[in-house]
Amino acid sequence: MAPKLTPSDVRSLYKTATLNGQTYSYILSEPKEKPIDTIFLIHGFPDLSFGWRNQIPYLNSLGLRVVVPDMMGYGGTAAPSDPKFYTYKRSADDIAALAKEIGVDRIILGGHDWGGAVVYRAAMYYPKLISAVFSVCTPFMPPQPEFKPISRRPNFKYQIQLAGPDLKDNIVGSEKIGQFLNGIYGGRSNDGPVFTVDHGCHFDRLGGVGPTPLLSKEEMDFYVERFSINGLEGPTNWYRTGELNFEGDKAMNIDVASYKFEMPFLFIGGTKDAALPPAMAAGMEHYFRSLTKGEVNAGHWALWEKPDEVNQYIKEFLFGSLGVTKASL
Repeated sequence: MAPKLTPSDVRSLYKTATLNGQTYSYILSEPKEKPIDTIFLIHGFPDLSFGWRNQIPYLNSLGLRVVVPDMMGYGGTAAPSDPKFYTYKRSADDIAALAKEIGVDRIILGGHDWGGAVVYRAAMYYPKLISAVFSVCTPFMPPQPEFKPISRRPNFKYQIQLAGPDLKDNIVGSEKIGQFLNGIYGGRSNDGPVFTVDHGCHFDRLGGVGPTPLLSKEEMDFYVERFSINGLEGPTNWYRTGELNFEGDKAMNIDVASYKFEMPFLFIGGTKDAALPPAMAAGMEHYFRSLTKGEVNAGHWALWEKPDEVNQYIKEFLFGSLGVTKASL
């Protein structure tokens, strides 16, 4: 496997673009030869484009141009206070605008966490743009006939806290941001985990949190620096979009019972993911013409915990029996 990116890696460029009136920061990483296809990678909460550091060089080695935006509210991208900028529809529109900015009319699309939720809806809004899709950890959740807060699920109770003011108001400044990120990435305190899906952040445990085993000090310093630009209001705005996303789904006016995605999909579950257990993917097949499922023995941060296995699934999906990339030449 190709070595992962470092924060100052010369193999990738950070660029900026104005997409639908908002500034986006994104990584553009080109293969050594002429690209055979273009793949967009969409991160989730609380992450950055750099969260795909294990995948970007590997996908380059397969001949793919890789484009990875800092999503709305993160890193060098704009962080407006209005949740309307964080919806599935807005995200899909911005992905399409970035594809146009780069000069491509077909892309492969991959996502993780919130990014996984985004890629399903982007494929619904822009089916002619997207040739194939994969999602790590996040299963497909079809449009619902009536609005029901997703936080009613026991494994989503943390979303109540994130949608409110507590996290953005308490996690302020580089020290607190570092403690929070270490905790949510698996660092522990003597009193137990810092972040749990049935509660959210245990603020009283932040002071004693140890370093995450998943990031080096250099990587964590980079995360803290990037999150310190705008704080956590933007990232937590994603959790304030429930009703807006419901209205966006309703506006698509699709027959959910008979709907099927035409392009091929890959879903990779994380066996130990407490928020998004693979069992949530049961029955997904109903909505797809072609769906491949895989699973890695990892928690929510599967991209970092099992990068070689995740990368192999993606390679087999794109270059295996489906021949997705070759077919798009």
